[in-house]
Amino acid sequence: MSDHVLQEIDGAVATLTLNRPDKLNALDYATVDALLAALDRIEDDGRVRGIILTGTGRAFSAGGDIPEFSRSVAAGPDAALRDFVARGQRLTARIEAFRKPILVAVNGLAYGGGCEVTEAAPLAIASELAVFAKPEIRLGMPPTFGGTQRLPRLAGRKRAMQLLLTGESFTPARALELGLVNAVVPHEELLPAARALLERILVHSPLTVATILTAVTRGINLPIAEGLLVEAEQFARMAPTADLREGLDAWMARRTPDYPGLWSVGANG
Repeated sequence: MSDHVLQEIDGAVATLTLNRPDKLNALDYATVDALLAALDRIEDDGRVRGIILTGTGRAFSAGGDIPEFSRSVAAGPDAALRDFVARGQRLTARIEAFRKPILVAVNGLAYGGGCEVTEAAPLAIASELAVFAKPEIRLGMPPTFGGTQRLPRLAGRKRAMQLLLTGESFTPARALELGLVNAVVPHEELLPAARALLERILVHSPLTVATILTAVTRGINLPIAEGLLVEAEQFARMAPTADLREGLDAWMARRTPDYPGLWSVGANG
């Protein structure tokens, strides 16, 4: 594991922490690569069924590492697209489509790429000390990690346009109103609140959680008829499973389901 991304596994929950506090956890290429590698490992780790992603210090992430990005720009458009844009879009797409729930715990500054990672994640909770912004316009560029596409889908076209075209910062309360985060909590309660929300999810069938994540992510931008086909496809994947049989049997017997291979969310592992 790179020093830029710390990992801790407690029971069924992995916490990944961006760890460049002196750079406000800016997403340099090494950090993005380390985060992608961590997600690859966690995807194949049967112990882990949910992820908290947060940052050290006073920032979640201030966005891309501008000095490093500037060198790619100086090398030409092809280099900048390959090294910066494609890498950042690969990260946010991976987070968005991940088949285990990822919850971003926004502990502070979430600018640019840090805001785009938050937009891509299926769940997010913000500290009351968090600050958000889409400042790329001040650098003479549009957002490149998916911000021009995901923020309008979350917040609506005109509200997103105002943030994208002014570059002005906004509060966690505004982020909650826009649908960027699920809740705002006191700073000292951020990680406990993030874990509590994940634990309310992880008592359910891991296979069912994965199909819901997939159905929503794949279907949200499709016409409703096509989205319903995605939903039906995901149900078809569950129909022959022991998890569905156990869920139905438990419901009818008025007992708590005992899903195959379900790890305790609180035990160290």
